Amino acid sequence: MDLPRRQFLRLAGGAIALPAASRLARAQTYPSRPVRLIVGFTAGGGSDILARLTGHGLSERLGQPFIIENRTGAGSNIATEVVVNAPADGQTLLLATTANAVNATLYDRLPFNFMRDIVPVAGLLRAPNVMLVHPSVPAKTVPEFIAYARANPARVNMGSGGNGGPVHMAGELFKMLADVNLVHVPYRGEALALTDLLGGQVQVVFGSIPSSIGYIQGGTLRPLAVTTATRSETLPDVPVLADFVPGYEMSTWYGLAAPRNTPAATIDKLNIATNATLADPKFKARAADLGGTMLGGSPSDLGMLIEEETSKWAKVVKFAGLTPI
Repeated sequence: MDLPRRQFLRLAGGAIALPAASRLARAQTYPSRPVRLIVGFTAGGGSDILARLTGHGLSERLGQPFIIENRTGAGSNIATEVVVNAPADGQTLLLATTANAVNATLYDRLPFNFMRDIVPVAGLLRAPNVMLVHPSVPAKTVPEFIAYARANPARVNMGSGGNGGPVHMAGELFKMLADVNLVHVPYRGEALALTDLLGGQVQVVFGSIPSSIGYIQGGTLRPLAVTTATRSETLPDVPVLADFVPGYEMSTWYGLAAPRNTPAATIDKLNIATNATLADPKFKARAADLGGTMLGGSPSDLGMLIEEETSKWAKVVKFAGLTPI
């Protein structure tokens, strides 16, 4: 039996509205169970600490535990792949970092496209690195170090925590812009690179502030400059590299991301909760130990940062001829 036209349109309209209503209902009840926050680096490092601080703040605001999972390997690509392949329901999130922007060019056969397969949620933190030298290096300023490196091409060793990581890329950007030939020595973690810097096996490391601050304060390593465009509140007496190397800027950034096609209402809910967490004085006090500044903002703000950083590091990777080790 044919339905009257008006009744058919009413039923059809209701059928169309059901998926939208269902999505809205899911967003209103999100999260309905514990959320996994995947971190591509080992426990105890800066990424892990920030993830745990953020997870605690989100848990307080959204009423479900945020469980930190450390999935190390391949410069955070393993962790990223876990999130890319997870259901798009907001129950699995990624701590996105500078490494994701670098890896987009460093690896030419990734099983995912980072900018296509994830959706930004919110920026978290942007932190400087610091250019450190062993006390035996006859340079107390950046210009003196550049002169020393040019007088000793391919004889000055630059340590890092791993190929393509922020410590490495900070050094490669310096090599490119300052026109110096440093020998990259990768280690399995920044702590090992700093240990060999202390021992004099390498002469320079562009280290993270949390890992380096104790050595700086103890006078066992000499800071020459920080890598951000402005001075660090943690090291206010240390100049910025851009004062001596025009155009230099490098920071380690962190943000939250979700799988592609995660409902917009869920992303918005996470974004609001993340910004509230960043504004919390308790969070700010703890995050200050990482030596950075808060980001926050909209999902599109983080998306623009990722796009800019991916383009920037692609140039450095290609200039240096870097490949995965």
